[in-house]
Amino acid sequence: MRELTVPPLATAPLVGGLADAVFDHAASDPGRVAFGRKDASGQWGEVTSREFRDEVLALAKGLLAQGVRFGDRVAVMSRTRYEWTLFDFALWTVGAQPVPVYPTSSADQVHWMLHDASVTACVVEHEDHAMTIGSVVDRLPLLKRLWQLDTGAVEELVAAGAHLGDEVVQRHRRAVTPESVATVIYTSGTTGRPKGCVLTHANFMFETDTLIERWEPVFHAKPGDEASTLLFLPLAHVFGRMVEIAAVRGRVKLGHQPTLTASALLPDLAAFRPTFVLAVPYIFEKVFHAARRKAEAEGKAGHFDKAVDVAVRYAEALEHRAFGEGPGPSATLRMQHQFFEKVVYGKVREALGGRVRHAMSGGSAMDRRMGLFFEGAGVTVFEGYGLTESTSAATANPPERTKYGTVGRPVPGTSVRIAEDGEVWLRGDNVFSGYLNDAEATALVLEDGWLATGDLGRLDEDGYLTITGRKKEILVTTSGKSVSPIVLEDRVRSHPLVAQCVVVGNNRPYIAALVTLDQEAVEHWLAMQSRAPLAPAELVRDPALEKEIRRAVIAANTLVSQAESIRTFRILAHPFSEEHGLLTPSLKLKRRAIEAAYAAEVDALYR
Repeated sequence: MRELTVPPLATAPLVGGLADAVFDHAASDPGRVAFGRKDASGQWGEVTSREFRDEVLALAKGLLAQGVRFGDRVAVMSRTRYEWTLFDFALWTVGAQPVPVYPTSSADQVHWMLHDASVTACVVEHEDHAMTIGSVVDRLPLLKRLWQLDTGAVEELVAAGAHLGDEVVQRHRRAVTPESVATVIYTSGTTGRPKGCVLTHANFMFETDTLIERWEPVFHAKPGDEASTLLFLPLAHVFGRMVEIAAVRGRVKLGHQPTLTASALLPDLAAFRPTFVLAVPYIFEKVFHAARRKAEAEGKAGHFDKAVDVAVRYAEALEHRAFGEGPGPSATLRMQHQFFEKVVYGKVREALGGRVRHAMSGGSAMDRRMGLFFEGAGVTVFEGYGLTESTSAATANPPERTKYGTVGRPVPGTSVRIAEDGEVWLRGDNVFSGYLNDAEATALVLEDGWLATGDLGRLDEDGYLTITGRKKEILVTTSGKSVSPIVLEDRVRSHPLVAQCVVVGNNRPYIAALVTLDQEAVEHWLAMQSRAPLAPAELVRDPALEKEIRRAVIAANTLVSQAESIRTFRILAHPFSEEHGLLTPSLKLKRRAIEAAYAAEVDALYR
């Protein structure tokens, strides 16, 4: 199949903007709990629709009083927290355009984005962010205001606008149309400077309303309960931004968690108890590996591995039945599955808060076996695919027929085409209008309404899309063999001891790899062997560890031909980090930067 269009379920409203939902919900259902919010002591409280509307209105008055005007761009540099959502909707209420900035961005990155977007004001989370802005403020002549969340920015603005009447704000809100620019989101910049994607209110309304219409039943743990989700994705990323807007428009109780570490996230999942979650594969992998390490520490690794095998086979049987290819799980398999329900699967669900039965995954590819395990453990993970340029999801697995290992079918109202060279093209009302101040780059990716994604993929006979790589990342060996690194990297990375994997081999005689380690997993692995901790320099030379990583490489090589296989590898002492310019803020590998930083190690692979 080369092209597929799925008819639309939702259309963007002809009038209004994203902030209207806040005011409409407060009028129709003022007492509904719209948000969970942590207080200073760390306890979760509740914010109703009416209370949120009042906070948005008061903050919007303050923004107007401090000089923010219709069409102005205001940067927000923060981790994921309630105040970010409050500022988003207040800015949209007055017709301004938030420009999200990753909290880990460097001074040069911040300068580029704020300069390119002609930002006139900025909201930061804390003093470190303020200092980053301060270091480049002399080169930002349009920047007039800076507010800091941790020093009372909200209270300061509310006080500044207290003298304004509601009607002043409402006039601004009524001037917003679906075609108005909602935000400028900068791409993560794996190659070259980040580009500002211009997304309209209509883009987000179509995207979120479509997802709500098609997937709303899975937002609930059981029919009739209150839908809720804990947002821990960065709001600087289009995926997190889409979740924020969909929760407000879809009347889903929303909580915020600023830290992605297991020690911070897992307690909040247990306390907030969401009914569904939206995450990246990294989160599901962390939950899985943590559960296995715990089982191994208790001497039950074999028991856990048997439970995994049963879960995978059980889920595969369900998948085959959904596609008319089998009768479903056998009686024996159902009995085995029931046996492991309480002792293994229930504990895995507890790690996600206990109520989660459905989840959505995006941002990168999820291993098919990992998806099958969670399905067998009682959590259906709907994998999807999209870009900043497509306002997040352009494809997703449908609730009734999930095909693991794929990123699903086009979301309703979207078309997917596979070009002659295998590139994935997208078209729909969720596709952006272009890059800010860059007509040349826009012309390279937009043609007759089609977005050329730069990703390679294929559509199967059922219309499900599988992403096979990136055009710019295809490696060509000196023998002329073209190799897509993503399949190999994902399989190597699925080993519990591996943190990251970068496949190299462009203009080289064969394919090789650089591998980094998951420090927490390595410490557990050493402890289970009653071995003392090793320094990084010792670890990379440890024969037993090298044997484990070699197993991961051999497993990856079973997926490709001999000419495409990894011939040799090097274990690195330290992981790739954003701090050293080797990862984007969304944790994507910067391949060119990695190969440059480890040029000596790469050369050594070919001696």
